[in-house]
Amino acid sequence: MNHPLRCRCGTLQGYVLPSATATRAVCYCKDCQAFARFLGTAGVVDSCGGTEVVASLPRHVHFIAGQEALACLSLSPRGILRWYADCCKTPIGNTPRNPKIAYVGLVHTCLEGHAPSLESSFGPLRMVVNTKSAIGKVQSKPAGNLIGALNLMRALLGARLSGSYRDNPFFLSGSDAPIRDPHVLSKAEREQAYRAA
Repeated sequence: MNHPLRCRCGTLQGYVLPSATATRAVCYCKDCQAFARFLGTAGVVDSCGGTEVVASLPRHVHFIAGQEALACLSLSPRGILRWYADCCKTPIGNTPRNPKIAYVGLVHTCLEGHAPSLESSFGPLRMVVNTKSAIGKVQSKPAGNLIGALNLMRALLGARLSGSYRDNPFFLSGSDAPIRDPHVLSKAEREQAYRAA
């Protein structure tokens, strides 16, 4: 069963194909915290500064309405691309700048509030990463991190070898260019976002 994807106001809508390669994780890095703070959207990070994501392949993501609301930013000129719905500032996901690396980390905010649950679609929470940047005390999951990383690497390699990495809704077909020009945060914007984080 497809898992619904939508922004909080409902303008951007789509779905994600559940897959054995999808892995649920919580990331406590300062970049994810800064992204959430820059958007000013409540409920993205937990009490310790963690953002839950579903690591998946971009070809499993399908937008069916409101794609014009999809926007992109980057915290630095070489940073990863961070996608969100401009209509209501709902974080959608993170992708590498290079579409040949077939990865998207879908932020929980665009996947929750709809049946089925994240666990029933994508399995249990397996990875807890970048815990040194957590605001409070957080325990890592070494075994889960290893299993999740190996699962993800297998999926990325498979997409590269099969050529399926080309099926990516965040990039123009047949191009390395994202479908939206990313807004790269200015020095002042970046300092404010990281200071808040």
